[in-house]
Amino acid sequence: VYGIDMPAASELVAHDRSEQEVREYIGADRLIYQDLEDLIAAVKKWGGSRIERFDTSVFDGNYVTGDVSHQYLEQLQLLRSDSAKKRTQADPSVIGLHNNA
Repeated sequence: VYGIDMPAASELVAHDRSEQEVREYIGADRLIYQDLEDLIAAVKKWGGSRIERFDTSVFDGNYVTGDVSHQYLEQLQLLRSDSAKKRTQADPSVIGLHNNA
């Protein structure tokens, strides 16, 4: 989205995992999630009052352009996920890339 190649939601560590499962997966003794409102308040406090609005779309799915639908994100996942990239990578010899050095 917006030209940024980010992982699909299903590729993120916390996707479909409980807090305990994420904690175990990353090898942490404790795991604490900060809610979005607290994150915004902390940044405003230390970032100054010049900030009027944050793009929090990666956290809440509300994209500033208003035209990014769930279906669009699903299509991106199908096209750009790590598994999709593995399926579409060609053998260098097939596409004529050779190194004769």
